Order: sequence, then C-alpha cells, then structure tokens
Amino acid sequence: MTVHQSERSSRHGGRSSTMDGMPCKDMPWWRWRTNVRSALHMLSDPAFQQECWLPGRPGYGDVTDAVYRLVEDTWLDNWSADKYIGTIFRDAQEAALVDVAVLRVLRIMHQVGADAPVSAYLAHHGWPEAVRAARDAHVLLSGNDGEDPDGPPCSLDVLSVMLKAA
Repeated sequence: MTVHQSERSSRHGGRSSTMDGMPCKDMPWWRWRTNVRSALHMLSDPAFQQECWLPGRPGYGDVTDAVYRLVEDTWLDNWSADKYIGTIFRDAQEAALVDVAVLRVLRIMHQVGADAPVSAYLAHHGWPEAVRAARDAHVLLSGNDGEDPDGPPCSLDVLSVMLKAA
C-alpha cells in the first residue's frame, strides 16, 4: 500500500491526496466516509462476492461486516444520509444514492437474518437490486473522490491501516 501525505489538511481548505486509491482526509468525517465507501464497494461487486464472501476468503469479512461498516457510526439504519451532507457526503445526490442502497440492503438483512450465510443473501430475489443500488452509490462517491470505482475492494486489514493513518 502506498501512502501519500497531504501537504495541507482539509481544515485549511486543501484537497488531500489518496491512500491506496481511497481519499484521505478531504471530508471532515473522512473515516466514516471511508467505511461507507468500503461497504458500498463490497456490496456493489458481484464478482468479489462470489470470489471472497461466498467461499469465506479470510480478510474480507462478509455481508454482515459490510452492513456494519455502512451503518455503525452513521446510524444510516435510523435516519437519512442527508443529515451528513458536508461531513460524510459531498451533496444531496450522494446522500440520496446511499439512502437507497442502505434501505435495499437492510430490507434483505431483515428478511434473511443477520446471521444468515452469505449464500442466503446472494440467492435473495432482491439482491441484484441491492447490488445495483450499492453500485450506483459506490460509483458516484468514488468518482467524486477522483478514484476508479472498478478496482477490487480493499481487504479489512488495508482498511484498518487507512483508518489509522492521520
């Protein structure tokens, strides 16, 4: 992983550089944004889900882990992403797409159960729609951060390093 240090923090108005393809510190609550982006990335990538989640590949968690990152600090399971415009999300369009993705994924989680195997999520009739919603949000957030949305998701270890870098 390559870490590039920003010469100026976002508190002084400068746009920060990136760490392994993820923006570093250009939003006030960048750690929360990083978690949301990581979750959306994994939830939006059917190939990743087949190659990592389904066989239980170490280092990437599962659907429940991704949902936890999506709603853990943000409480997006209780209120709209609009609450975080300017802190986690850049604008109303990002917030609206994240809301749609959260609602679709949570609906499935409540129907299948948080402890269900990954295969139950992937087989759910609404899963393709949830993946599409997560993809729409992931593509917009990645693009707005100047990143390529089509790279593979980072492992949870890489995510942890990114979140500790300050």
